[in-house]
Amino acid sequence: MTTPNDRFHELRSLLRSYEVVGYAFDDTEEQPGAALDAYLRQAALHPARAARAAAEIDDLLAVGLFSSEIADDVDLLPHINPAQGESVESCLAVVRNHLASFLAEPGEPSRITPRTSWEWKERFPELSHLLGSYFHQDFSHEYSSHKEALEDYISGVSPGDLLCVTREIQDFLSLSESHHQLREAAATLGLRVAPPRGVRLRQWLVDVQGIIAHHLQG
Repeated sequence: MTTPNDRFHELRSLLRSYEVVGYAFDDTEEQPGAALDAYLRQAALHPARAARAAAEIDDLLAVGLFSSEIADDVDLLPHINPAQGESVESCLAVVRNHLASFLAEPGEPSRITPRTSWEWKERFPELSHLLGSYFHQDFSHEYSSHKEALEDYISGVSPGDLLCVTREIQDFLSLSESHHQLREAAATLGLRVAPPRGVRLRQWLVDVQGIIAHHLQG
C-alpha cells in the first residue's frame, strides 16, 4: 500500500522484479534485461507506473543514493547488485533511459505469458491474493472445504476486488493453455491445495469465477 511518505514506492516494486532473477542489474545500454523486460510488460498495461518509476529514479539520483535525507527510504529498497565495474547509480541511470524510451513509445500491452514469479503476481494481484491467502499450505487447518474458504474470501473483500478477480481469472485461463502450464502458474500465484475431488483445476477456477460473478449480481 502506498502512503503519503512512501517516496520510492514504484521504484521498490520495479526492483523487486530483479529479486526473482538473481538480485543483479542485467540491463545494458542497448537492451533491458529479464527483470526490466518483465516490468515493462506490466507497464504497458499501466504506463503511469513507468512514469512514476522514472520520476522516482530522477529524485533518488538528484538527492544522492547515500544522502542522509533519503537514508530511511533507501533502506526499504531491495538491494540489487550492480554489474561489474558499475555503480548502483549508473545502473539506475540505464534503467531510467529504458523507461524513457518506453514512455516515448509505450506500444500495445503484451499477450506474452509472464516469465517470472514477480510478473505473474503483478499481472494477477487479486487472484494471487485469493489463492495465496485462502488456499495455502495450512488450508486444511483453517477451512473444512473449498466452499468455506471461498465464502470467507468473498465476505472479506470489496465488490471492486471481486470484480477484479473475475476478470483476472478469465485472463489467467486464457494465458495457460495446458493443464501443466495452468498448474504451475497457479502454484506461482500461491495455490497449495488440489481442487475439490473430481474437479480439474481449470474447471474449478471457472466455477470460482461463476460463484463470485453470481454473488456480485446479488
